Amino acid sequence: MREEITVEQVIEYWRKNGVKFIDLHFTDVLGKLHHITVTSDYMDVRSFEEGVPKLDGSSIKGFAEIHNSDMVLKPDPSTFALIPWHDSTRKTGRMICDVYNGYGGGRSTRDPRYVAQKAEAYLREFGYDFSYWGPEVEFFVFDKVYWDVSNPSRGMCYYLESREAPWSSSNDAQRYPIRFKEGYFPTPPQDTLMDYRSEVCRILREYFNISVDAHHHEVATAGQCEIDLRYDTLVKMADNVQTYKYVAKNVAKQMGLIATFMPKPLYGDNASGMHVHVSIWKNGENIFYDPDDQYAELSQTGRYFIGGLLEHSRALAAIVAPTTNSYRRLVPGYEAPVYIAWSKANRSANVRIPAYYRGGNNSRFKRIEFRTPDSSANPYLSFSAILAAGLDGIKHKIDPGDPVDEDIYKITPQRRRELGIRELPGSLKEAVESLESDKEFLKPVMSDDLIQTIIELEMNQFYEVNSKPHPYEFHLYFDV
Repeated sequence: MREEITVEQVIEYWRKNGVKFIDLHFTDVLGKLHHITVTSDYMDVRSFEEGVPKLDGSSIKGFAEIHNSDMVLKPDPSTFALIPWHDSTRKTGRMICDVYNGYGGGRSTRDPRYVAQKAEAYLREFGYDFSYWGPEVEFFVFDKVYWDVSNPSRGMCYYLESREAPWSSSNDAQRYPIRFKEGYFPTPPQDTLMDYRSEVCRILREYFNISVDAHHHEVATAGQCEIDLRYDTLVKMADNVQTYKYVAKNVAKQMGLIATFMPKPLYGDNASGMHVHVSIWKNGENIFYDPDDQYAELSQTGRYFIGGLLEHSRALAAIVAPTTNSYRRLVPGYEAPVYIAWSKANRSANVRIPAYYRGGNNSRFKRIEFRTPDSSANPYLSFSAILAAGLDGIKHKIDPGDPVDEDIYKITPQRRRELGIRELPGSLKEAVESLESDKEFLKPVMSDDLIQTIIELEMNQFYEVNSKPHPYEFHLYFDV
């Protein structure tokens, strides 16, 4: 189904093709995908215009209070796709929905997709046409994962099993374990997940109309994967990321595997990031490109955009690295950014200008990469917050300073101070506190009540984790 499809066409399609159920998808504040399934007979033109009145917003974290919780879902017909893992007796189509308050209350300010739509409108207020987004969403695929937190007073534990891992108990005599930090681009049979990734790509292309450029094994052992989606505009790419996660998990289940977008499930190896590439366009031209810039062919507008990212990096962390586990990733030694700086082709900075090509023939590839986000982030909120920070930099002409073309991990603290390099937050609590003190730049795209909801939900998560003894503390302190 193509984006120009009308409501009438999509209804006609599912009636002619025996679609029996319609799965309505929407995303909560924390980024989790939810659904409700209705029969295709239930859906008609009015369902698109008035919405499907089936949502109790108080049961979705952060959406609504119990005393005012009736909400409706309005499907976007351009997102219709057949779900391939349901057989013909349960043939099911999917649509992504916008969330509205009930009783004619208008759009929900806490609907992440609404935030992304507002961000695109905000960009147009600056006189630009659109932005392109290209996130690198990494994830792990394990053979088995199990944990026990049923009685925290008694103890807690988790286990990871992967046929690729050095610690695997697999009896496969032809197994080629991947050593820690040596998982980047190995060929089969060492890369055991090539067929899995190819199947995810096939389904994304053939069923969901999502263009894919490439896929590969990532740096970590034990099944770290990356599938590169073709760049797209902000709302469409956020939709695509949610669909990508949905497909990756379901294909894994079909193959007897389990996929997770938890940033740091594995100790001692790289974590899963979501490096976000962005460019802004006007009149068919990439405004970040400047052929006269000798350093990186980057325009002054692009530099101001970077200035906004650097200025607000600590507050952005609460949006783009939104879990306690995110800060297990943001530590030195694992290619994740720790320091707030920008550079060309330097992966130790949290803002990078990719430098694969140069020259006017490649102007369309000029982009800014923000390396702080991880794969647990809500893509609608993350892309919107990144855009808001960058536009704030353009609006106020924030100078990003000089680029840092050194390995920031290796330079001394004194040298970092001389260069004015700050650090990203070291915990979710620190990130939330940064957001509380620096949130004005988000207000063109996020309402006050949404920002406050994010703060409350994330602080609750921090206290939930922080209040419980950690297994490693027994190793460190049991004999004190």
